[in-house]
Amino acid sequence: MRCYNIPIFVPHEGCPFDCIFCNQRKITGQDTKATREDVFKIIEEHLKTMPICEKYVEAAFFGGSFTGISAQKQCELLGAAKEYKDQGKIQGIRLSTRPDYISREILDRLKEYGVTTIELGVQSMDDEVLKASNRGHTREDVICASKLIKDYGFNLGLQMMTGLPGDTPEKTIETAKAIIELKPACVRIYPTLVLRGTRLETLYKNGEYLPQTVEEAASLCKVLIPMFRSADIEVIRVSLVTTEEISDGGAVVAGPYHPAFREIAEGEIYFDEIVDLIEKDPTAKTFLVNPKEVSIAVGNKRRNILRIYEKYGFLIKIKPDDTIDAGKIKVWKE
Repeated sequence: MRCYNIPIFVPHEGCPFDCIFCNQRKITGQDTKATREDVFKIIEEHLKTMPICEKYVEAAFFGGSFTGISAQKQCELLGAAKEYKDQGKIQGIRLSTRPDYISREILDRLKEYGVTTIELGVQSMDDEVLKASNRGHTREDVICASKLIKDYGFNLGLQMMTGLPGDTPEKTIETAKAIIELKPACVRIYPTLVLRGTRLETLYKNGEYLPQTVEEAASLCKVLIPMFRSADIEVIRVSLVTTEEISDGGAVVAGPYHPAFREIAEGEIYFDEIVDLIEKDPTAKTFLVNPKEVSIAVGNKRRNILRIYEKYGFLIKIKPDDTIDAGKIKVWKE
């Protein structure tokens, strides 16, 4: 079954903090508040473009701390989405918010309006990193909110970042381990970008913050992704969505931005596996992967093919095989 999200952005609404890295208007590409009429219009426009087939469709409220906006505004926006859910035109309602903006009263309201999935912006499970990023919540807030959300029967999603001020690869891996213990249904991984108009931009320009490179962030994500997959947690996004603002020449001042970042990170996983297979069998030159992942195994701009040639002096081949599961690779003997 195909799954579709209908994104409805509420940029910077409901959030009392200016996180050091955050400029939601640049991230979402929008600068206006969503209204009930906007929800109707956005859902209608997206439904018209979707194929007539068996599918699961969610209206997804992103961009701010949804449960931090007024209860009246929450009901207004959710009520519009719920009309489509009640009619069977969409099957779910998803929203993102802060860990410290979750309570039984809030969850009762979300349940009443048909919300199915709640994502929390965790960012880190290290209190020092959270403080340095001006997040305004703690590790314990994340734990309490996650447990309460699951107790209410919602699907739980958790979002984390890499390369925050005061963070290290070791702390990031510990964050991933802590997230796994909370057993969310899905995660998003966002390498920290320096965006125009943020406090992080000032620190960067003053030499007080050094962002990750694309290679550094990809090397860390290649560790995180298998950790979540092994725990049967879906990684639904790696890096911010590329928009007119989130792009070279847009609002990105510095940091590990690349339009194909996830492909690079997952390509690193394949590269390590290919190297391991060649080390075990030096005659291995042709490899089989799932047809949907051939381009990932080959690597962005054939980087894996070229690096293997530089390392071993021969060219390898990557072939599709329907019998291979996604994320797996086998040696093919000619």
